[in-house]
Amino acid sequence: MIEENIGSLRTHRNNISRYRRLLKTSLTDLEREFIERRLMEEWSAFEALASDTFAVAFNLPVHHPEPAAAPAA
Repeated sequence: MIEENIGSLRTHRNNISRYRRLLKTSLTDLEREFIERRLMEEWSAFEALASDTFAVAFNLPVHHPEPAAAPAA
C-alpha cells in the first residue's frame, strides 16, 4: 500500500513540475487557466495523499522514572 502511495506521490510531483514548466512558456489565456487549474488540483491531491501516507501520531505515556538506587559499596 505504501509503495503504491509513494508511486502516486511521484506521479503527482512529476505532473506539478510539468505544469510549472508549461506556465513558463507562452500560452493563451485559456491554456494558462487550464494549466493553473490542473496545477492546483495536482497540488491538492499531492498534499492529501502525503498527509495520509505519512500521518504519524505519537501517544506516549507520561512516565516518571523512579530515582536510581545508590550503588552498593
